[in-house]
Amino acid sequence: MEIKLYNTLTKSKEVFKPIKAGAVSVYNCGPTVYDRAHVGNLRAYVFADTLRRMFEYNGYSVKQIMNITDVGHLSGENSGNADVGEDKMTKALRREGMPMTLEAMYKVATVYFDKFVEDLRELNIELPEKFPRAADHIQEDIDLVEILVKKGFAYTISDGVYFDTSKFDGYGKLGNIDIASLKAGARVMANMEKRSLTDFALWKFNPTLGWNSPWGNGFPGWHIECSAMSAKYLGQPFDIHTGAIDLIPTHHNNEIAQSEAAYDKPLVNYWMHNAFLNIKNGDAESKMSKSDGNFITLETLEKEKISPIAYRYWLLMSHYRTPANFSYEAVRGAENGLTRLIATINGYPKIGGKISTDYKARFLEFVNDDLDTPKAIALIWDLLKDTNVTPADKYATITHFDKILGLDITKKLIPDSKLIVPTNIVALAEAREKARQEKDWKKADALRHEIEAAGFDLLDKKDGGYEVKKK
Repeated sequence: MEIKLYNTLTKSKEVFKPIKAGAVSVYNCGPTVYDRAHVGNLRAYVFADTLRRMFEYNGYSVKQIMNITDVGHLSGENSGNADVGEDKMTKALRREGMPMTLEAMYKVATVYFDKFVEDLRELNIELPEKFPRAADHIQEDIDLVEILVKKGFAYTISDGVYFDTSKFDGYGKLGNIDIASLKAGARVMANMEKRSLTDFALWKFNPTLGWNSPWGNGFPGWHIECSAMSAKYLGQPFDIHTGAIDLIPTHHNNEIAQSEAAYDKPLVNYWMHNAFLNIKNGDAESKMSKSDGNFITLETLEKEKISPIAYRYWLLMSHYRTPANFSYEAVRGAENGLTRLIATINGYPKIGGKISTDYKARFLEFVNDDLDTPKAIALIWDLLKDTNVTPADKYATITHFDKILGLDITKKLIPDSKLIVPTNIVALAEAREKARQEKDWKKADALRHEIEAAGFDLLDKKDGGYEVKKK
């Protein structure tokens, strides 16, 4: 079955055609590890994980690289002022009272990188093949900047080496950025030495902190890091580049410009971007953001007694390209639905079932159509209501679908206290079902009595399987 993906570059849904048959190369823009990731940031990684799982489900081998920015990301870059502001890792050092050294910077970055990986694991996200760190690839950055300098795409001013966007035909093509209007609307350029408003830093000078280079001591630009690391680990072009939509105007257009100027070929064939996670800020909804102070971490959710896997389920209920409006009530509602799903399928026989070919075909149709997870989840609930499918087949089919959804429903990642039926009672019911199949009626009766003594009713269904309910 063909796979269709929405390509941000062409603004259209396209049939996926890999560079190498049966294989997919994917680069995910990872976090700047100067602080905890918030749940809005984490949406990008649930999306990337679902994409990977979809390809694996379809039989592809996936080479996935996710960079870790631990140097070079300036505080003004998200607003489009790519050449201004303090390095975010430097801000972290100041915030935490650590010495202003590269060693301390690497140490604090490691602390938040480890916390980021913990968050990924909590969300049942498969870890990529590699997490290349920017601080470990300074020479690759320098090598790429040298190519751009030699080819005439770069120039040096008092605070660094810059890419000359006027020399790259088609700058701003990702997202169809209106460069002319952007320039016309800018009253004051942040750096008056720059030749053009859209020119961006390849290397920033810093006499006291950083690395030596042919142009002077300092730091690589945030954008050059991604170009250097994607080229090293995936080559150019590679198949898919993902990230959040706020990276389109500046970061991703700058990646395209410097990579394609350096190597005279496309950077990547498919660009995929997830929409923002919005949160109520006063009377209005706005993008969740650390700089605005309106953000929530996964740790915050857990303190609110909300399971991380319930948050993943809530995200999958919206299409990745649709903005999602976060509220505790909405996520708790999703968690209630997920606990019902878990409790229901754990009442079904876990052996002897077959995957429904009809439902599998429909499920694949949805997930292969640009990851339409809302329709895929709705299909699961349709399956649960379908009296023409046996409970054992329902269990086999839904757990098979979970290879893509990543809810890990057989491991019950929702805490026992949230489940309608605790896992120890489910285990007793499973043991009783096995005893019945083996015609060990004495053992089956004893297990039923144990379940009932714990305060639960066990009802055998006419079409097979059972249901456990609180008395």
